[in-house]
Amino acid sequence: MFNIDFLHMIRSHEVEKIIQLLPQEAKVLEIGGGSGHQAKLLKDRGFDITSIDVADSIYADEQVFPVQTYDGKKLPFADQSFDVVLSSNVLEHIHDLDPLMEEFSRVVKPSGFNLHVMPTGSWRFWTIVANYFEFLQILLLSFSPAKLKNPKHWGKQLLVNIYNHLIPPRHGEFGNCFSEIWSFRPKRWQKYFEKHAFLISKSEQMGLFYTGHMLFNKKISISRREKLAKFLGSSCHLFVLKK
Repeated sequence: MFNIDFLHMIRSHEVEKIIQLLPQEAKVLEIGGGSGHQAKLLKDRGFDITSIDVADSIYADEQVFPVQTYDGKKLPFADQSFDVVLSSNVLEHIHDLDPLMEEFSRVVKPSGFNLHVMPTGSWRFWTIVANYFEFLQILLLSFSPAKLKNPKHWGKQLLVNIYNHLIPPRHGEFGNCFSEIWSFRPKRWQKYFEKHAFLISKSEQMGLFYTGHMLFNKKISISRREKLAKFLGSSCHLFVLKK
């Protein structure tokens, strides 16, 4: 079940790694800022941060920092305006990514870089597993005496749950949940960035394990999630790109 506090916990840990790679007092453009949680953390640490997102962001009502809206295609900023363009779990949601990558290059200073955090194939695999684990829990609860008191409502709700969980929805813009196990691999993203004339100056795992279904959320500490990532795979991968 979605829990924004847990999501913020994960993203806060992520920011601590990102900060180590940012020049002091850098001017940063965050793409897909969502609630603005990460932008606020960066602002509090002394960075000049501008955060933007599309108007229909699902986090529009959860904002903790001013997030500007844009059309998802053209960045409303002058050439060479920023030291860093930053995104976290965003690029996989952009249908027409090629021209926007050019926009990222346009607004970054010659000495600047892009920093993108991407979900991995490992994350996609374990998210599918978590979906069926969640489905099993729902099915077991569906046969409780309290649920069986209303057979008509029970049957309808059971069908809805089967429909929602039998084939998990895709996370990104292309393929399906199973093909994303391949398309989310860091090597696939590396090839994509290189194809668009980016030099990859850093490519590394974020070193944290979690699933899209937020199973156990805060019941598993960050330190334990770091240990799990060593065996089950990191849920995200970080790329630093220069044009």
